[in-house]
Amino acid sequence: MRMQGIIGIILLVNLKPTGSIGQTDAVIVVLLVCLFVMCFAWSWGPLGWLIPSETFPLETRTAGFSFAVSANMLFTFIIAQSFLSMLCKMQAGIFFFFAAWILVAGVFALYLMPETKGVPVDDMVERVWKQHWFWKNYMTEDDLDEDLKQRKLEMAASTSRS
Repeated sequence: MRMQGIIGIILLVNLKPTGSIGQTDAVIVVLLVCLFVMCFAWSWGPLGWLIPSETFPLETRTAGFSFAVSANMLFTFIIAQSFLSMLCKMQAGIFFFFAAWILVAGVFALYLMPETKGVPVDDMVERVWKQHWFWKNYMTEDDLDEDLKQRKLEMAASTSRS
């Protein structure tokens, strides 16, 4: 977010009416964009793959992953197609626009993404989603009953094998 803001400020201050900036400022902007991409690749970038793999229960993991990958590709396509047009219209403002979205994503992750450290995938529904202050409101009685039935079947199967 800081990188986006710094780039936006440099362009806001130094962008000429002709749409050009000085060579030194241009080099700084390119370096900051490269730094942003590098930081994104080490932080937010992998989350589109990590979060679905850790949070979806086994029963819905395949469907959840396919939705997550499809949404990722769709929004990447939309951003790629619209970025240059937005840059022409918004100029420096586009970097503040994306900085605001990074802030929204950070707030979402902070308050709505549950902690999954140390939680086995099999226990994700019971120990994470049903206990989360927000997401537990979306768990239905069917989810509760189905999860209980599944656990009983798994326990019976493991007991009969022993």
